[in-house]
Amino acid sequence: MTAVKNTEAQLHTGLTQRQISMMGLGGAIGAGLFVGSGQAISIAGPAVLVSYLLAGTVIIVIMAMLAEMVAAHPSSGAFSTFAHKAMGRSAGSTLGWLYWVQLVVVIAAEATGAAAITAGWFPAIPQWAWVLAFVVVLTGANLLGVRNYGRFEYWFAVIKVAAIIAFLVFGVLVLAHVFPTEEPVGFANLAAHGGFAPGGMAGIAAAVLIVIFSFGGTEVVSIAAAESKDPAGNIKRVVKSVMLRILFFYLGSILIIIALVPWNDPSVVEGPFAAALAVMHIPGVSLLMNAVVVVALLSAMNANIYGSSRMLYSLGQRKLAPRSATHVTGNGVPAKAVISSVAFSFLAVGLNWIWPDTVMPILLNVVGSTIIFIWAFIAVTQLILRRRADREGEHLPLRLWGFPGLSIATIVVLAAIVVLAMTDAAARTQLLLTGALTAVIWIISKLVLRDGTGVEEASDG
Repeated sequence: MTAVKNTEAQLHTGLTQRQISMMGLGGAIGAGLFVGSGQAISIAGPAVLVSYLLAGTVIIVIMAMLAEMVAAHPSSGAFSTFAHKAMGRSAGSTLGWLYWVQLVVVIAAEATGAAAITAGWFPAIPQWAWVLAFVVVLTGANLLGVRNYGRFEYWFAVIKVAAIIAFLVFGVLVLAHVFPTEEPVGFANLAAHGGFAPGGMAGIAAAVLIVIFSFGGTEVVSIAAAESKDPAGNIKRVVKSVMLRILFFYLGSILIIIALVPWNDPSVVEGPFAAALAVMHIPGVSLLMNAVVVVALLSAMNANIYGSSRMLYSLGQRKLAPRSATHVTGNGVPAKAVISSVAFSFLAVGLNWIWPDTVMPILLNVVGSTIIFIWAFIAVTQLILRRRADREGEHLPLRLWGFPGLSIATIVVLAAIVVLAMTDAAARTQLLLTGALTAVIWIISKLVLRDGTGVEEASDG
């Protein structure tokens, strides 16, 4: 197999194994958990636990697939580079640009969300000023070098993980009646108010899409591994130690929330963790949770600036993006790719200021189910590359267990989730919009990435 060349030599290997591990943990513990989980609970009821278990199992397998491919061919383009190898330039281009578009939209949304909270604390400072401050500070952190990005993300992740652990400890103590509450607490809420699965299988599937979006962010470690001294060893340790911890944090947190608060309580949608903490009678709960949400948003924003810039850099290296994206500064940073990735934030925030109830909801709807398309690309890519490696006798430092059955089963599960989610109106809209975006990118890639004979450049193998 003739591999696509690893052209990331100019990037510095400044990330440590500890930082990558915390990035894996922190990447999935974001606003999607602290805020978005309320919407998932309101759709599926207590059966949202099934949604989290299903999505969590899928992401563990997806990360194991990525680990197998990263260990063999580390690249800042990660899954885009692998799709390029497996299915040709159009597939690599489509996946890379789809991921980049998703991240730049989410960066704008995260900056807006964090600014909305901090502007409430300091009303004398307008919201746009907070957006500008967050974008400038985190862009600066990324421009100063990957080591500085790693430090920022490490401490962001520490704060989020500490908050989750504290929540789990207090929740267990309350459920064990160590801490008294005004109302008796237990696990009756799991079967009350319409039963365990009031929304049925359709509700569980629709909630899975929200949950999957929450897990989005873990894939950044496959990109970051390329800027560490031991990509194969680091990605192996991350997958083995981090993914099960993430699943534990999610399932444990959601179980405590739906045990303490009825799933159909309006406060759950507004802020699930705040609703549970209110039952625990933790003083200053509103300020506390808002502070944690701001940290989660800024952490995700920091990671997304990093991930989008490295993906754009890799696309440029493979001539799938403007060559200017490959410019690297003396400290190993693709500066123009970083600036290009955050530039959209200013445009989106400006549009959001002009049409506050239109622009951002539309943009978020378009990229709302992007991650499930990306996961499907990853699963198909791994199936192709692993079969090719086995056929050619290539040594792989890591090998996904249960191949090919597990790979095929993962693809089938993802397809089943999409089919079931299509029965829900909101989920169907997201899927159709994301599908349209993917199709547009693919068509543009097919039209642009052809040689003089009108034939697309073949993939390796």
